Amino acid sequence: MAKYPPRRTDSAGRGTELSVKVTIHDVARESGVSIKTVSRVLNREPNVKADTRDRVQAAVAALNYRPNISARSLAGSKAYLIGVFFDNPSPGYVTDVQLGAIARCRQEGYHLIVEPIDSTADIHEQVEPMLATLRMDGVILTPPLSDHPVVLSALEQAGVAYVRVAPGGDIDRAPWVSMDDRLAAYEMTRHLIGLGHRDIGFIIGHPDHGASRLRHEGFRDAMRDSGLAVREGRVEQGMFSFRSGFEAAERLLGGADRPTAIFASNDDMALGVMAVANRLRLDVPAQLSVAGFDDTPGAKITWPQLTTVRQPIAAMAGAAADMLMRGVEREDGAPPPSQVLDFELVVRESTGPAPR
Repeated sequence: MAKYPPRRTDSAGRGTELSVKVTIHDVARESGVSIKTVSRVLNREPNVKADTRDRVQAAVAALNYRPNISARSLAGSKAYLIGVFFDNPSPGYVTDVQLGAIARCRQEGYHLIVEPIDSTADIHEQVEPMLATLRMDGVILTPPLSDHPVVLSALEQAGVAYVRVAPGGDIDRAPWVSMDDRLAAYEMTRHLIGLGHRDIGFIIGHPDHGASRLRHEGFRDAMRDSGLAVREGRVEQGMFSFRSGFEAAERLLGGADRPTAIFASNDDMALGVMAVANRLRLDVPAQLSVAGFDDTPGAKITWPQLTTVRQPIAAMAGAAADMLMRGVEREDGAPPPSQVLDFELVVRESTGPAPR
């Protein structure tokens, strides 16, 4: 017979339940199994009968049981903590990564630790003390840290599992999640060419991000396959920030000889392009088409709304978290586990037919 929380009567004669902390012992009694079996179900361990798992989960729901994360970590080998390391100037990208990872962690009873890392400073002084003091089941690395040799080596030496998001190279080193940046940039460029644009400017992303090279290659491939040359002075270096996009657009649009379209390697830089176009009284898209990459929130709140590539940022972060929680490892001689997620071309009002 299950025990229920005792009741008391308030001043109005209404019955109210006393606040009683439910323990794992209560769940075991309610479901008619041992404490060890409850623990195995909560930790999602294999080899538990389906009906037993259902009874324990039903008891957890009925008693509104919330396991203590510290007690769980002390009782087993898991800490139930996943880390996210980032060094990215785009707030929209970082927000999507956090939301995607948090949503997946909550489903499995894990918590997320978000740690900014300044890759321009001493990486050792930032990463090594963190790994020494924080007990994490694994770390999600976002660009450019997913390709930073010092970060990768520090995690490997500490024995901390990690999954790389959108690595630019050395993909056989560890599990990774990505999308086809090169193909996405290729298709966006082909979209602009299909609108009649022949003189297209391009803004490269941060040189430390592997995706920057792939997007640049996709742009050049599409131009070449369409029989178009990339004109001298039509490619500018950016840093994935609004400011760098603004400054690159000033160079691209500062003279009388202007491209009819500009494709920026991320949305923040594309928004910088649109700001310069507005300052120069250039109508977007009648006089200048602008395209971005990522589909961050800023792409939808600007006017005209930005044509962009919808990168599945949150889904990639969620998939990386899932890999860490499942403890995915490579088999002997096999490549590391990986996932390539789909992208989507999102056509909005910032692109239109090329001006005559």
